[in-house]
Amino acid sequence: MSHRASQPDLFFPPLADYLENVMREFELIASARREELEHLTDYVKAKRRAGLPALINYICTHNSRRSHLGQIWGQVAAWCYGLSHVSTFSGGTEATAFNPRAVAALRSVGFQISTDDSQASNPRYQVLAGTALPSMCCYSKRYDDSPNPPSGFCAVLTCTQADEACPLVPGCELRLPIRYEDPKVADDTPQEANRYQERTRQICREMLYAMSLVS
Repeated sequence: MSHRASQPDLFFPPLADYLENVMREFELIASARREELEHLTDYVKAKRRAGLPALINYICTHNSRRSHLGQIWGQVAAWCYGLSHVSTFSGGTEATAFNPRAVAALRSVGFQISTDDSQASNPRYQVLAGTALPSMCCYSKRYDDSPNPPSGFCAVLTCTQADEACPLVPGCELRLPIRYEDPKVADDTPQEANRYQERTRQICREMLYAMSLVS
């Protein structure tokens, strides 16, 4: 099956170039990891066959880094492959703020991101991937806070702590642990920017891979 995007012109040119490059990296995903990701593929496929929306809520402890990256790249990957029935969300076991280091990593690959008050304790960011696409409103919230779906969704647990803290996710119909190393470990070190770029690219690659297999 071709992994080429079906909607390449939707995105800002720098982001489109980034996506095309990342699509060439699927061979970097280990076979065991592919099996984890293909459970997400199967969920999205089943919803498409049933003519139902596929609602995916990415959950981490603080809804500050990995869960936001999952939400954003999951939605972009769905747009990339023309999966209009997919909608993504994110939340935490507690609310903090969308970390500015993760915001900076996303800006660096081509997203246009704005906020009315970057000094707020929990700013609301408008994340735009292309002029013809809807803006994603991203801010920290609990996984069961509105506008996240109360039921009928897939819960993707992106960190060990959330996975262990949420053995049951109320309302979800599928619970998938797809864990990522926290880029926070490099905060305030010379490796900080590189670590955030690595995690951003990994989550992009894996969400593109999962959505590319939906037919």
